[in-house]
Amino acid sequence: MQGGNFCEKHDCSIRYNWLTGGGSGLVRAILKDPYSDFHARAVVRTRDSEKAAELARLGIEIVQANFDDMNSLKRAFHGAYGAYCVTDFTELLDPEKEIAQVANMAEAAKCTGLKHVIWSTFEDSREIVLLNDDRVPTVMGRYKLPQADRKAEANKEFIKRGIPTTFMLTSFYWDNFIQHNMEPKRDLDGILTLTMPMGNAKLPGIAAQDIGKCAYGLFKEGARYIGETVGITGGQNTGQEIANSYSKIIGEPVRYYAMSIEDFRAQRFPGVEIMANTFQIYRDFHDRYCAVRNLERLNPKILSFDE
Repeated sequence: MQGGNFCEKHDCSIRYNWLTGGGSGLVRAILKDPYSDFHARAVVRTRDSEKAAELARLGIEIVQANFDDMNSLKRAFHGAYGAYCVTDFTELLDPEKEIAQVANMAEAAKCTGLKHVIWSTFEDSREIVLLNDDRVPTVMGRYKLPQADRKAEANKEFIKRGIPTTFMLTSFYWDNFIQHNMEPKRDLDGILTLTMPMGNAKLPGIAAQDIGKCAYGLFKEGARYIGETVGITGGQNTGQEIANSYSKIIGEPVRYYAMSIEDFRAQRFPGVEIMANTFQIYRDFHDRYCAVRNLERLNPKILSFDE
């Protein structure tokens, strides 16, 4: 999701993107474990992509598949013990197509007899804020957070087929701060300022590479978490705590500006409605989101925000 700019006396230029993924982190975690009982197989859409070539150089088996083609997924899953399944809403921007892809993954998993599937999913925000609750605008006709709600709906694709599945709830990616223009920026007074519409609420976060490591931890646990919903996080930080971390690392004071949701929503950039809803729900219901994301033991080397 990409954005535009907003600038006033106390604000900085903002552009937000969300990262998705974790799959490459999983195969790397397997590769780095000298005692692993698992062999990594990476499913890619094109063999000639830069990422596929990089993984191949590391000695990882590469198979090509199209999420819209169930037969190609069956070939990719054939002979495997398990699969880590994830979709990218920011690429599709189409909830119906996303759930169709999940159905293909689930059917392929059933047909090939996978013994453990990890499905990267989220909470259904409509169980927290009803569709007729105008505090958070409804988008795309029937969602509050389409990137999350549709994934939650897709859980049933694995459940109704009786697939042994762990439902893994990920967190906000800390990598957004360093890769997608969310880092502190100088305001009109020249002061480095971190701008987020989160108030004083805590935001569960995780390094993108640690998502794959946590998935690997779940696979190593065998059947222990099959049928369970597991939330992962590398820490839970307020905007002020994130700004303090930046101050410590950069060696220069960084101010936290808690922009109001109303001002954030008033910006004009593609996807602002979804982005504003995301921050609003994370802010207003942070206790609920934080409570289910605490299984750091799945990855003993999980990175803190400072790291």
